[in-house]
Amino acid sequence: MTQFVGVKDMTRWITRDGAPAIIRQIASVIENDLARWESFDKIPRVASHTPGGVIELMPISDNDDYSFKYVNGHPTNPARGFQTVVAFGVLSDVATGYPVFMSEMTLLTALRTAAMSAVAAQHLAPAGAIRMAMIGAGSQAEFQALGMRELVGIQELFIYDTDARAVKKLRNNLEPLGFRIKDADSVEDALEGADIITTCTADKQRAHVLTTAQVGPGVHINAIGGDCPGKTELDADILHRSRVFVEFEEQTRIEGEIQQVPHDFPVTELWEVVTGRAHGRRSGDEITVFDSVGFALTDFCALKVCREATAGTDLQVDIDLVAEPADPKDLYSLLS
Repeated sequence: MTQFVGVKDMTRWITRDGAPAIIRQIASVIENDLARWESFDKIPRVASHTPGGVIELMPISDNDDYSFKYVNGHPTNPARGFQTVVAFGVLSDVATGYPVFMSEMTLLTALRTAAMSAVAAQHLAPAGAIRMAMIGAGSQAEFQALGMRELVGIQELFIYDTDARAVKKLRNNLEPLGFRIKDADSVEDALEGADIITTCTADKQRAHVLTTAQVGPGVHINAIGGDCPGKTELDADILHRSRVFVEFEEQTRIEGEIQQVPHDFPVTELWEVVTGRAHGRRSGDEITVFDSVGFALTDFCALKVCREATAGTDLQVDIDLVAEPADPKDLYSLLS
């Protein structure tokens, strides 16, 4: 039998353990697995693009486990009553090829994305960062704020979104948790005094959510909205003023902010910083950019955390996913 955690049980787990604690757990596993980066079999995700969006498969494996995530990205979905992004994931045993664990990953992806952003910010953000500007208040926003507070120490949020309802939603969700929140009137207003700038917009276009004139020295930019060909958030001039860090260069060249610059534009993969092969932030005036597109390693880590944390509880249920005849060579016997 394959163990399964569905949406209701995922929400029960998050309620039981708390989103900040789970983000911290996932971040710890990500840090550990980045340290053994070279032991993974990695490829860019497999994407099927249509005019309305994209459907992707994100595989990765080591010697013990294989995982993949199915995920979409359809920016116009909310206008039709659907979410922009939904996902599920599978963890399999490499030795047998059997899927051993399966989970919803719409919520879990939000947690792992927040964890990855926070891991990067720990290495790249200015010391003592307490204020974050958030450009975009959609589904990712609360999780990003929780991750940055849990691992980095962010306390103040300056929020800007063209959708006033999204800002109100975020305020209603986060103010009771102790965040100090300002509704900004513009991008410039949101950036005032920011130590970290998180961009998390969804439009599938070459956007300039941030221009180079708006970005001062010493900030860390956590760019998570640009995640497919033709979709960006940053003015390319910002990249030329910054040191840029990525998850998996081969994938980010296709999907990230760096699709705007020549292929020889220098970037650093984050695992190199974690292992000490490369420096993170080097000075107080340096601008750092984490050009995050989402990589399969973080899904792999999140699935492992979820599986372990829910094992032996009623949060996991058995699903009859794999046919198992008594004689493994006699599949037809199941029909008799």
